[in-house]
Amino acid sequence: MTRTELSVVVPCFNEEAVLEEFSGRMSRACAAVTRDYEIVFVDDGSSDRTWPMIETLSQNDPRIVGVQLFRNHGHQLAATAGLSIAAGNRVLLIDADLQDPPELLPLMARLMDEGYDVVYGKRIARAGETTFKRLTATVFYRLLNRLSSVAIPEDTGDFRLMSRPVVDILNNMPERHRFIRGMVSWIGGRQAAFPYARDARFAGETKYPLRKMISLAIDALTSFSTKPLRAAVWLGLMSSLFAFAILFYAVFQWSVGNVVPGWASSVVAISFFSGTQLFVMGVFGEYLGRVVQEVKGRPLFTIGRICRKDAMAETPGDIQSLRKAVTEYPRSENRISR
Repeated sequence: MTRTELSVVVPCFNEEAVLEEFSGRMSRACAAVTRDYEIVFVDDGSSDRTWPMIETLSQNDPRIVGVQLFRNHGHQLAATAGLSIAAGNRVLLIDADLQDPPELLPLMARLMDEGYDVVYGKRIARAGETTFKRLTATVFYRLLNRLSSVAIPEDTGDFRLMSRPVVDILNNMPERHRFIRGMVSWIGGRQAAFPYARDARFAGETKYPLRKMISLAIDALTSFSTKPLRAAVWLGLMSSLFAFAILFYAVFQWSVGNVVPGWASSVVAISFFSGTQLFVMGVFGEYLGRVVQEVKGRPLFTIGRICRKDAMAETPGDIQSLRKAVTEYPRSENRISR
């Protein structure tokens, strides 16, 4: 693999409104750090003109690499695909919506020069976000840190600059339901926070509506904590004790001849126990479902095409299938090892 000094990985999903502006600002930020850089745009199954625009950018600039996934895999797996291809000694992970300013890269690189393995962005202000989103994010990170065995920095996203060893370890972590910011924290090493004010989205709409945020939160909780399983056990135990209490109460009332037929208490008791059982089964089901997905061993993502100036390749299959094809690519494509 031919190494570069800096790689920038940019997951993209329907980002045609911001792509040109982002590319210009990101290129200028990279040039302020080093002339030996690449920007890896990963098209995560977009339905707009995101991919044609990436193709055009890659043909106009040899430092831009385009990666097209066969379908939409989600933000975390799109980022994983880009990280697996990035060849830089340092790798910046950033979204294309310009909420995380590319111009912070030189300052983050300067901080990494002090010997840090990871420099992650810590949000001290969130322009353009609703009170509900800020509140739920605050609650989520506090709850996650209470449940997780790994300390995950609060008020952070995936915006971070990572050293090559950290990226290599991250690429070798095989789990399917990925929470990259938590995985990087789990890796360890010297990690430093970089406080910054997050900008409002430059154009377009958010790609993380409430449904996806809840899904990411579930992935984070199940990936970094087994405490929900223990809570389910305790809840089941408490329900059983409550049931025995009701049983003893019923026997006592029968023994003193105070037998009054009633349906309200029966309905309440049955509903309570049924709901508890369903909740406990649901918690176990979430973990079991993830075990099933991991056991299948399917590829994390499927790459359809990789392109850059004067070198475009039709690349079917997942990143592992590229091993045999690497030697057939032009020199500029010989950066792929997995």
